[in-house]
Amino acid sequence: MDIFSILGLIGGLALFLYGMELMGDSLKKLAGGKLESILAKLTSNRFKGFLLGFIVTAIIQSSSATTVMLVGFVNSGIMKLGQTISIIMGANIGTTVTAWLLSTADIGEGASTVMKLFKPTSFTPILAGIGLLMTMMSKKDKNKTTGSMLIGFAILMFGMDAMSGAVEGLKDNQTFTNILTMFSNNPIMGIVVGMIFTAIIQSSSASVGVLQALSLTCIIPYSTAIPVILGQNIGTTITPIISSISGNTESRRVAMSCLYIKMIGVIVVCAVFYLLNYFIGFDFMSQRATAMNIAIVHTLFNIFSTVILLPFCSWIEKLAVKTIKSKEKEHKTDIFDTLDERFLTVPAFAVEKCKDLVGNMAMLSIEAYNEAIGLIGNFDADKFREIEEIEGSVDKYEDKTSTYLVKIAANQVSAQESKVVTELLHCIGDIERISDHALSIAKAGKEIDDKNLEFSSQAKEDISIITAAVTEILDMTSNALIKNDTELAKRVEPLEQVVDRLKRKIKRGHISRLRQGDCTMELGFILSDLLTNLGRISDHCSNIAACLIEMSHDSLETHEYLNNLKSGAVEEFSKMYEEYKAKYYIA
Repeated sequence: MDIFSILGLIGGLALFLYGMELMGDSLKKLAGGKLESILAKLTSNRFKGFLLGFIVTAIIQSSSATTVMLVGFVNSGIMKLGQTISIIMGANIGTTVTAWLLSTADIGEGASTVMKLFKPTSFTPILAGIGLLMTMMSKKDKNKTTGSMLIGFAILMFGMDAMSGAVEGLKDNQTFTNILTMFSNNPIMGIVVGMIFTAIIQSSSASVGVLQALSLTCIIPYSTAIPVILGQNIGTTITPIISSISGNTESRRVAMSCLYIKMIGVIVVCAVFYLLNYFIGFDFMSQRATAMNIAIVHTLFNIFSTVILLPFCSWIEKLAVKTIKSKEKEHKTDIFDTLDERFLTVPAFAVEKCKDLVGNMAMLSIEAYNEAIGLIGNFDADKFREIEEIEGSVDKYEDKTSTYLVKIAANQVSAQESKVVTELLHCIGDIERISDHALSIAKAGKEIDDKNLEFSSQAKEDISIITAAVTEILDMTSNALIKNDTELAKRVEPLEQVVDRLKRKIKRGHISRLRQGDCTMELGFILSDLLTNLGRISDHCSNIAACLIEMSHDSLETHEYLNNLKSGAVEEFSKMYEEYKAKYYIA
């Protein structure tokens, strides 16, 4: 094997790994976070967990990606440790699908014409061409992503073919033959080599693929292939272990469970298989293992270890708990733990978590407003402190969520995901300002109580009407945001115009009462502040609704939208405006 063969091997391996990553990333994008959302909502039924783990991993082609997601779920409190173990077992079998796809490279020249069509050299150029056309010519994200997936698969297969060609000279190399013989005579060394190589490239599917590529041109006996495959299954646990280092105790236990499942499986299989081989002597051990045979061995190992371990999920959980002890000052899971950086690899799922938090943030701001309105004329110090705490929580929501959204935007996201991220970033600031104005209203209530003031009966009635209108606009806006309901969002601006009208009428009424001596200047200042805050709350609701509507049309020209409404360009607007004007009428 000369320097050019080594360069060819390195290049082939690079293509192979890149193709696998491109294909996996594309498959995750096509899933759109739905698979991860299903995983997150899973019940504790171990058989459902096993099936789901198998399906998800078979689709995204990576057991490492699945287990890293599970680490993130447990770290953020979305799932419990016990729920993940059966999913990990299902993922172990799901990941063998890749080996079966790669085994098609083993179809020989003597095969029928129909069978040759399934050989990678026959169909991957076609897939690459289709994928290229889809990525270059299609305007839809889904089609572009499908094209990337096809190109990734083609690159993977070309890489495998390049590796096979590069190592072809090894079949007559005595040194390489001696190494294979060494592994055959010492299975433990084979397990260690397989484990180290897989840990380095962090993918059992990729390392099994490399072994399959070697088997295409080199004579690799079963006695060498089997221990290497067993070691590869242990080596793949390095990814969740690394991912769990920055997590809490429970997430580290998930990674440890993954390691225990693989290690116990390997120990049991080795004990049974090599004991039988010692007494019976399997004739096939000296025979050549083909790419198809390697896929079979890889699958049988994972099926066998799952069958024997699935009934003992609770024991594995207890073993992980005993191994990883709880810290005395363990960080308590809070709602912001769902903004886990592990989820950034699946942007669609990460965006969904942000949408949930923004919805919670909106509900907190509404709660602060409702509590604040109750303090006008009926002040309660405990309620006031509660509003201050809510406002502080909303500030924290804004800081954490906006920072995480920026991180999502820095990754490769689809046009739809980018649109949602932009929408949320625009809305977060308005939601936070609503809580600020709610606190200002609460302070107005405190001032009234401190100075022992009281509004006139007419002023109280006016305030009750405008606060009811603002309550409705807040509820309408939050529902439109959470449900992404643009039709509901269209009703916000007409009501906001009514709130502005109410503000003007109430101010005129106050001036009239002031002239008649029925009100004081001091109460007038408080009323003015109160109306200003109510008006600004409705303004922020208008901003959010306008953003939702414009983003549905792939635009952020909110001012243009609002100007069109106010100029009567939208006929519906006048009808809704008259409806709300009649509902919230002040003489």
